[in-house]
Amino acid sequence: MDFRHRRSEEPEINLIPFIDVLLVVLIFLMLSTTYSRYSELQINLPVADAERLNERPGEILVSVTPEGLYLVNRQPVEGRSVELLTAELRRVADAGAGASSIVIVSADAMAAHQSVINVLDAARRAGLPRLTFATQQGGNR
Repeated sequence: MDFRHRRSEEPEINLIPFIDVLLVVLIFLMLSTTYSRYSELQINLPVADAERLNERPGEILVSVTPEGLYLVNRQPVEGRSVELLTAELRRVADAGAGASSIVIVSADAMAAHQSVINVLDAARRAGLPRLTFATQQGGNR
């Protein structure tokens, strides 16, 4: 009989592959994560130093108030719907230069983004593809 104490082999845990996998996951997370802070996002209106041109025929000025109301060539539009604004833009374009008219969007800084998008959508529906945005001069801040 063999009464010697046999040494049982202890299982050996190799940590090197585990560390390799963790490093790959860490690198993947670092590369795919964005670090933008939306709470600190500040947007300023664009500023242009170009000379202001006088109104020309064929220009349609669409103003957007902070409350979301629309004015087409300084005349208020009844209601806030895209359909009413489209009808007014068609009427003004037919009285002026037609489809070659340029729509100038002049939105207040406090106007809702959706109100400006409604103007762009109404211009597209009215068949007026030429658009531009009004800016303020640099010294008027």
